[in-house]
Amino acid sequence: MVTRQLPKPAELLELMSFKKPELDAKKRRLSAALTIEDLRTIAKRRTPKAAFDYTEGAAEGELSLARARQAFQDIEFHPSILRDVSTVDTSCEIWGGPSAMPFGIAPTGFTRLMQTEGEVAGAGAAGAAGIPFTLSTLGTTSIEGVKAANPTGRNWFQLYVMRDREISYELVRRAAANGFDTLFFTVDTPVAGARLRDKRNGFSIPPQLTLGTVLNAIPRPWWWYDFLTTPKLEFASLSSTGGTVGELLDAAMDPSISFADLDVIRSMWPGKIVVKGVQNVEDSRTLVDLGVDGIVLSNHGGRQLDRAPIPFHLLPRVVEAVGDRTEVAIDTGIMNGADIVAAYALGAKFTLIGRAYLYGLMAGGRAGVDRTIQILGDQVVRTMKLLEVPTLADLTPAHVTQLRRLVPVGEAVRV
Repeated sequence: MVTRQLPKPAELLELMSFKKPELDAKKRRLSAALTIEDLRTIAKRRTPKAAFDYTEGAAEGELSLARARQAFQDIEFHPSILRDVSTVDTSCEIWGGPSAMPFGIAPTGFTRLMQTEGEVAGAGAAGAAGIPFTLSTLGTTSIEGVKAANPTGRNWFQLYVMRDREISYELVRRAAANGFDTLFFTVDTPVAGARLRDKRNGFSIPPQLTLGTVLNAIPRPWWWYDFLTTPKLEFASLSSTGGTVGELLDAAMDPSISFADLDVIRSMWPGKIVVKGVQNVEDSRTLVDLGVDGIVLSNHGGRQLDRAPIPFHLLPRVVEAVGDRTEVAIDTGIMNGADIVAAYALGAKFTLIGRAYLYGLMAGGRAGVDRTIQILGDQVVRTMKLLEVPTLADLTPAHVTQLRRLVPVGEAVRV
């Protein structure tokens, strides 16, 4: 028989500890976010549909994005045992410089539309965390503005080669003059992908107001207050800003881009040059033979060619082919620090986060981006400790198995 007694008040007080209420609404909602998915939920609640869908959406049926995210879930980790992981080192070297963690912020366009702090929040948060920040050609903060926001950290620039080549050349010169150390030569956008959500929403710069837009914005007055009381939303590096997203991209992109353009940009750029948007082994070999400093395996976040290769699946083959001659990075589909660890284990020397960063931005501006980096950083550390690897260099392919869901009928033949 269990002996029962009335609880003593002093013992009850020992068991009950009331948390001090957080009166700051932003701090309260961000501290409650434990995952990137939590930040996404907050972002969706706080952002008008057109802006949120631009961030969330991908091309056509959005299969590439869904497959990329699924690929990171379809892995099995293989931890070691009895290793000292009282502390772990998440720092790495990438493209001639340091990063405190094995991930940086990817280039994103239209960023101030999602939340008015835009690239300034991203660059400032990246600098504070000791990770690189990448500015897009279609960014809404200037090259000089990003440099001011992240004066001592690593800034990278993503370049679209436009129909008017001189516009691209001038951007290259400005980025170099402001100390950006790495340039992403982007090769997967000869034309704009069919981003159907944007077409259905009438998404454009500046935003076009419809009855649906207004009705959707009514419960989000804070977004409109920010939008209407801050500097005009425009592409900071481009002069023409009218039209839909697809029209703007089609005007800026050039389907005649070639290896000759890569040669010209390389001759102008004093820092590291990395080709972004590589999607097969053969092109990886060609680029390395040409002497580029790195490649980024990417299908543009699923926003260009739907049903494109899954970068995470492509990674081991590319690393086997060229990993001893260049540094390979990866993006698309990363939503957890465990995804980053898995990519590093399979040979990636770096990873880039796009939507994860924007979810944090929409959820809480600069503080939300800080929270994104903190969540991913904590997950990286925890995953490394549970795998019992004290440094990134200790990660090997033996730590990860990619489980098969999509099995090709036969190997693709390149002609």
